[in-house]
Amino acid sequence: MLAVLCIVAAIVESLGLGQCPAVRAERPQGGRERRSELGPSHRCDRRRSGGDDVHGEPRKTFAFGAMHTPASGRTLVGPHGLRVAHVPLDLHRMRDMCRREQWSEDDLDWSVPPRRFDPQTERAVVQYFTDMSGIESLAAELFRVQRDTTTDPLLREIFETFIEDEQRHSRVARRLAAHYDQRGLTDHRLNPTLVAFRPHFLEVLRHVSPDIANTYITCGELLLDIALLRSLDDFVADEMCTQAMTRINRDESRHIAVDYHMMDYYGSAEYAAIERGRPSVGASERVHAAWVMAQFLWSAGPFLRDVFFGPMDLVDPSGRRLLEAFKRIQLLGKRPAVERRPLTRFLAAMQAVYEQPVVGRMLAPAIVRIMGLDRRVIGRLYTDAEAARVRGMDVVELAEDALGVKDGKAGAFDLNEQTVGGRRARRGWMQRLEWVRQRLTHG
Repeated sequence: MLAVLCIVAAIVESLGLGQCPAVRAERPQGGRERRSELGPSHRCDRRRSGGDDVHGEPRKTFAFGAMHTPASGRTLVGPHGLRVAHVPLDLHRMRDMCRREQWSEDDLDWSVPPRRFDPQTERAVVQYFTDMSGIESLAAELFRVQRDTTTDPLLREIFETFIEDEQRHSRVARRLAAHYDQRGLTDHRLNPTLVAFRPHFLEVLRHVSPDIANTYITCGELLLDIALLRSLDDFVADEMCTQAMTRINRDESRHIAVDYHMMDYYGSAEYAAIERGRPSVGASERVHAAWVMAQFLWSAGPFLRDVFFGPMDLVDPSGRRLLEAFKRIQLLGKRPAVERRPLTRFLAAMQAVYEQPVVGRMLAPAIVRIMGLDRRVIGRLYTDAEAARVRGMDVVELAEDALGVKDGKAGAFDLNEQTVGGRRARRGWMQRLEWVRQRLTHG
């Protein structure tokens, strides 16, 4: 049953590479100019007075609203050279910001003495930063796909800076691992599941369409920014880590702004017309793409478990930030421009089956393995009212909410304590059941 479901999932995904049904770009009328500060100011900066950064200088902020094109402004250009009406992002200004805010890992003050941990915590922190280095290099590959598939010169320049950003983040993470490795307890090797996942990840990028690559990078950045990096910084609670995370979060804010822009573009009627005009994919290519996707899905579960969910259990024991990140991911899938995409429909179908009282319970292990996610985040985290609200919001408002949550501010879709407590209790029961299963299996 599991193998069949994996192949079905892979085939569904590969069918999305060619054509998709025509969709109509929906956006609120009368776009208004909005200016608000978002992004790079990391939550830990609030520990310092006067809005200054870790060096005592005025903290720079990323005004996402400043990238908003006024209603009377020009029409923007999508990655294939087509006009996209009402997209609230000024790509020229974003390109200039990306160039202006480049930095080097040597700009950080590495002379700051590292915080001392007990041996077990030190080993965990070093491993987390080592794996973060590997994750950031995967993100660079996703942006490379975006750069290589766009025909718009502005977007190509923007994605080129994003590649540089992620490569720099990877180098910083490696240096952080070395910085906190005071006892030399580890050999700084990537998690084996990340190593096993990487070749399947790189291979699948050769077969997926750019909108699927953008979906992966958007979800990954939300998970990193809202949950993992923020929680890791608070857990380490050290000046050196805060320096690095402040800079990294500044870059990631720009990335998320463009990610949201691209999510709506790939759901637009213009992009649907491009997909309909592509030549059909041959049967052999579909079969190969399905096999590649099946391998990717099979390796993604252990990778996510060991590199994301496992660390989050230590640095965010309540699970709140993890749930906050996945709630934003789920709500993004309710956008009219997004929910019609093949990948979104597939994931929604898996979620719907999982939530069925009888069938869902029977197929839950297979669904969890296919999606590669923790059970806590597969079920719906939003209400019908919140889904309806998201459909009427523009991408600026959604990005502001996501980045505000990252900075520790109250968001428009915050979780209530009942949801957090319920998911935490469910997690506890699942861990007990897994312990019993292993005892019965291995004695």
